[in-house]
Order: sequence, then structure tokens, then C-alpha cells
Amino acid sequence: MDKRVEQVGDVLREASETHHRVYRIVDGADADWASWYADWLINLSNLPYLLETTPVRSELVYELVGLDKEYTAKAQGEPWESFYAQRLLGSFPSEGSRSA
Repeated sequence: MDKRVEQVGDVLREASETHHRVYRIVDGADADWASWYADWLINLSNLPYLLETTPVRSELVYELVGLDKEYTAKAQGEPWESFYAQRLLGSFPSEGSRSA
């Protein structure tokens, strides 16, 4: 699981860097950042492959907003990418691990 956390964290970091480049004119400011991230993560990254499922966009937006609030409130000592990655892997079980 540690390798998958690292891989998902890398994808999240790439999304962050890409978002910042896209929104460079406003220094990365974007009130609807979670929607942008969700779209990019689902359609332009290998996140679905790493999660072994393709999240519904609205559910991923919801998760990202919640993770941001939780991470900010707790002033985590770990990098945000690892914090988010661990929780996203738990929130989106792979298709093969779901019970029928």
C-alpha cells in the first residue's frame, strides 16, 4: 500500500503543479479548485488506474474539499499529498475489492 500511496501522492503533486501553471496569472488562486483537480485527475492522469476504479467526478470533488478542510484544520505534520493519497485510496476501493 505504501507504494500506491506514493504513486497517488505523485499524481496529486503533478495536478497541483499543473493547476498552478494554468492559473499562474492569479498565482494559483481558484475558488473552484476541487472541480478542476477532479476533472484533471479523472481525465488526464493515471489516478483511475492507480485507484483501480474511476471515481464519479462529483464524489471526487466532495472528497477533495473534505480532505482540504480536514488537513487544514488539523495542521498535519505530513505532506498534504500523502495525507490525501491515503484517504483517497480508502475512499475509492478498487472494483475488484467490492463485494458483490
